[in-house]
Amino acid sequence: MSRFNTDSIIAVIGAGTMGAGIAQVAASAGHTVLLFDSAAGASQRGIDNTAKGLSRQVSRGKMAQADADALIARITPVSQLTELAPAALIIEAIVERLDVKQQVFGQLEDICADDAVIATNTSSISVTAIGASLKRPQNLVGMHFFNPAPVMKLVEVINGLDTDPQIAKDIYALSASWGKQPVLAKSTPGFIVNRVARPLYAEGLRITQEGGADIATIDALMRECGGFRMGPFELMDLIGHDVNYAVTCSVFDAFYNDPRFTPSLIQKELVDAGHLGRKTGRGFYDYSEGAVKPEAQTAPAYPAPKSIMVEGELGVAEPLLDLFEQAGIHVERTDNDEVEGMITIGDATLMLSNGQFTTMRAGETMRPNLINFDLALDYTRATRIALAPADQASDEALQAAIGLFQAIGKSVSVIDDIPGMVVMRTVCMLANEGFDAVNQQVCDEAAVDIAMKGGVNYPCGPIEWVNNLELSYALDVLDNLMDAYGEDRYRASPLLLRKVAGGA
Repeated sequence: MSRFNTDSIIAVIGAGTMGAGIAQVAASAGHTVLLFDSAAGASQRGIDNTAKGLSRQVSRGKMAQADADALIARITPVSQLTELAPAALIIEAIVERLDVKQQVFGQLEDICADDAVIATNTSSISVTAIGASLKRPQNLVGMHFFNPAPVMKLVEVINGLDTDPQIAKDIYALSASWGKQPVLAKSTPGFIVNRVARPLYAEGLRITQEGGADIATIDALMRECGGFRMGPFELMDLIGHDVNYAVTCSVFDAFYNDPRFTPSLIQKELVDAGHLGRKTGRGFYDYSEGAVKPEAQTAPAYPAPKSIMVEGELGVAEPLLDLFEQAGIHVERTDNDEVEGMITIGDATLMLSNGQFTTMRAGETMRPNLINFDLALDYTRATRIALAPADQASDEALQAAIGLFQAIGKSVSVIDDIPGMVVMRTVCMLANEGFDAVNQQVCDEAAVDIAMKGGVNYPCGPIEWVNNLELSYALDVLDNLMDAYGEDRYRASPLLLRKVAGGA
């Protein structure tokens, strides 16, 4: 039997956007909610802001006025911590400072019942460290919501070293009863989402730092080819570079300077300059009035080829062949399945990126007119594709490749020859970090995919994605990135190595 039901009083400390949102979630589930903030009048302002948000839902016909009124009536502003004494669960959403959290939680232990559960919404501080100063650390658990809390489905339920496992299970069940998608994880730097998500930003920053593609093109490829709602630069501008950079530094420091989490000098420059993104009017993009957002690099139109030759299996790119045929392009296949999958158009050869420089791959395959193309979430729905020609490829070969993809309705972005291109290297690195979290007993594989889809709106769980790609192919990409850069940053997770060796 769970320790919580709708009669359980829920307290929330912190009435900012996150705290008020959590209060709304609990009240929506039928709980009486006590909302406290140390700033005078902040609790009432938080409730008033929630009421305004609900009124918009009512005006759009998404909620009845009576339901909105009842929800707001279940949230009570309080001005003293002592008024939280009746709460069965207290959720903290205050400043990200260990000393402040420990001080507040220590006070709560003296105020609330001995069996009251204290949950921290921290996104980066160790739950174990917070609990170290408490008299009852077994009652402390991480309950990490994502902003905006009423909308985002994920809740990371975090076990500190001393957390009672049953309490974590009860919080998991409570979160599910609130309509959330909870995942269990142990207290480790970044938990699941803020750890696994680092490569989304890091690889975009690395690509632009090396001149592989400009920020608008990278963002467009991640959206229109990778299926992400926002590209990494758009997302960093939205989050705020001070926040995003601080999280990266925190994870980097906590993992004893593991090169996988190395912060970017490009982002540090923005932070140092005060260009923090949308909230300051300038980040990677200019948000000032009248500013024009740069467009992605898009190739001009070229004629479609009349026919192509396909050798080997194209794997996840096989759906392209139906699209080519539907566009009136004759597709001829050979019976040679021993070669890597490739498409030839006269002297031009197209291959799915495998993490190598196209130029090096061209030399190894003795196909000088080689052009790599990028990974897509769904080749039938993608509206843009990236091509990376070998340095020795002719203009005619590149134009034939561009015309082929334009014939099936794709915008084409020609990028510089950079290992793994854009979507391919990012997805493989995300999945690799997910596998490493599993390997280090942070969570299970299902939790990684649930967390990344529910917490940051990824179009597909990264582990699910590379399973569709084939794990052996993802491992080849990582190994080739490692060879190209000679950096431990791209080392494959032991779990991925083991799975590929086992035939997964």
